[in-house]
Parts: sequence; structure tokens; C-alpha cells
Amino acid sequence: MNVRALPLFALACALVAGCAGVTPVSQTKGNAMYWTQEFEHVLPLLGHRNWILVVDKAYPYQSAPGITTIDTKAPLTAVLEKVVADMKASSHVKPIFYTDQELGFITEAMAPGVESHRKELARILAGTQTQTLLHDSVFAKLAEASKLFNVVILKTEGTIAYSSVFIELDCAYWNADKEASLREKMKP
Repeated sequence: MNVRALPLFALACALVAGCAGVTPVSQTKGNAMYWTQEFEHVLPLLGHRNWILVVDKAYPYQSAPGITTIDTKAPLTAVLEKVVADMKASSHVKPIFYTDQELGFITEAMAPGVESHRKELARILAGTQTQTLLHDSVFAKLAEASKLFNVVILKTEGTIAYSSVFIELDCAYWNADKEASLREKMKP
């Protein structure tokens, strides 16, 4: 199957239902705006326990079922800013952001541009629920989640190590307190 000709409904079908014969594939288009259109189409399909990753250029192409990669051909912070804005406008999901702890230890001498990248991340993620974890810890969470739930990877042109942002989706209109109250009411 020609990846460039894969229609949107097939990607949506793969994300939602894991349709037989449709394997999540890397989506690449020449149009720089393609990824934003695709993301705006996919976001309403995602929900609690799904993941969105905004990753650097060297992030590996993963083979697990349920993982879809979209090559944005755009800067990491620009992609993240769009994703954050779209999620803020969403009524059904709220993000929990994870960044790599290693990023805080990289110096400008090791990776030119890392200081400005950290400042941009802080600006974009200001006021959000953000956790910093060791890179391998984030991968462990992701590996477990991808066994049952879909993951959308937005690959960027970013070239700073440990700059990826991992986003776990939670329900925007239900929370742990409401769930605990419900479970208490259900007890005999």
C-alpha cells in the first residue's frame, strides 16, 4: 500500500478500532500543514489513557501495534505549541506532560541551543501539569500503555537530545475525586 495515498479514514480506523488489514504507518506529506490537519482530525478520537508524543528527529520509529507516527517536518516547539493549544480547546481530554529529567543536565557546550529550548518549553508548558522523569521511566509507562491504547507520535525536526515531550491524556470532565465518590456510592 502506498503510504502517501492512505486515506484519512483508514488512519482513523486504525487508531480507533485497530481494523484488520490496516497497520499504523508513518504519514509523510510534502505539505507542511498536513500534520496539523491530521492532528486536528485525530485528536477528537483520542481519550483517557491515549498518548501523544512530540519527539525529536532521532526518536525511533516504533513497531508496536497502536502506534502511529506522523512526520511533521516542523520545529519541536512549534509542534508542541499547536498541540497544547488544541488540547486547551478540547472539552474531552486534559494533558499530563512528561519531560526528560536528563534535559536539565545538558549544557550549552554539549548541545548548542539547549538553553533557549528549555526557556521555550517552560513558556509553552507554563500552568500545565508537568512531571519530569528519567527517560527510561517515561518509556516504561509508554510501553505499558501502548499494549492496550493508541499512541500518536508527532516526529519533529528537533535535534536536541532528551527534548521530547510525552503527553498522557486524561479525561477532562471526570476526575479522581468524582470516581472515588462514585465507587463509594456503589458499595453495598
